[in-house]
Amino acid sequence: MRPLVSLLPFDEALDTVKKNIKPINETEIIPIDHAMGRVLAEDVIATQNTPPYDRGSMDGYAVIAEDTRGASDANPVVLEMIAVIHAGDSPDVAISSGKCTQIATGAIMPEGANAVVKVEETSITGSTVSIYKEIAPLTDVGMKGEDIKAGETVLSSGAYLDAGKIGVLASQGLEKVKVYIKPRVAVMPSGEEVVEPGKELKPGQLYDINSYTILSVVNENGGIPVRPGIIGDTVEDIRAKLTKALEISDFLVFSGGSSAGEKDLLSSVVAEMGVIVFHGVEIKPGKPTMFAIINDKPVFGMPGHPASSLVNSYLFLAPALRKMARLPEKRPQTVKAKMSKTTAGAKDRPQFMTVKIEGDEVVPVFTVSGAIMSIARADGYFKIEKNGLVEKGEEVTVTLF
Repeated sequence: MRPLVSLLPFDEALDTVKKNIKPINETEIIPIDHAMGRVLAEDVIATQNTPPYDRGSMDGYAVIAEDTRGASDANPVVLEMIAVIHAGDSPDVAISSGKCTQIATGAIMPEGANAVVKVEETSITGSTVSIYKEIAPLTDVGMKGEDIKAGETVLSSGAYLDAGKIGVLASQGLEKVKVYIKPRVAVMPSGEEVVEPGKELKPGQLYDINSYTILSVVNENGGIPVRPGIIGDTVEDIRAKLTKALEISDFLVFSGGSSAGEKDLLSSVVAEMGVIVFHGVEIKPGKPTMFAIINDKPVFGMPGHPASSLVNSYLFLAPALRKMARLPEKRPQTVKAKMSKTTAGAKDRPQFMTVKIEGDEVVPVFTVSGAIMSIARADGYFKIEKNGLVEKGEEVTVTLF
């Protein structure tokens, strides 16, 4: 087990985590109206053309384009209207030279017609239509298969299903789709002093904050949180709770019990049950962060302090879970602004300083690792190198939560 006095640099720790995460392979079939944000687990081959027929793209008149040659305001072409075609109709008329049909947007083009004249470029008297503009063949006509051709691969396995891609599924008449399951993430606090919200606190007890912040990160990043219970302070209870959690999950995250205190037995039990990949990261907050593998499943030991736990869930858990869930890496959103005051980082390690944006200034809000308000007030964070100093008015790049 790596002792806390030997800390892994942040970039190396994150790279190590990613290398040890395996994308999930289990799949399920779900309705497409539940597929937003999921990851496709099969190629989708078009079974039909989209649109499935030639159709009018504007309200107007379906014509033979050659009939409009020379049409102008001063010298309109006059055609006979022989039918009206609404969207959803199956026209049984054919257009010949000198004839036209009124057509609605999206309606099937009649046989023989090869263009649509917009209604605003015409006038009508009875069944006689005057056309004031010459148009080319295929003007305002949506051709069969111009969007999707039958037989082509429209979506590939691994595609992230957003609104547009779900529209593609619907265009092929698909009611259900095969996707990768969401990883189940067991989230567990440790310590007999931890109490569920809603219960009365006794002296020496505190409410479970970390489970609720961590499960929020899990939900945001493609996982399904499960809550096997609170880990006690005995070796027997720790072993039993971890075993149960691993049986019902793909990923385990516990908080607390990973520091160097003599009562913290979790690290020892984790080492007995699996392999601790690293224990201790050269960052503030979050120095005692642990990453292990038990039964081929990743295990995070997050610090017990709420701010440390949540910051490290953003830094480590979120990218690890996204890889397991086969989600694309989250693109960091950043803003640049000037520091409101001179701010010093930690002397012994880089610090991820939580801040809020006020106007065009960056205001530090970090107080201590145990303060959840350090995160609740924050819009994001920026990194200060070890023993670094950022002067008032200096521009920094803030990564938004």
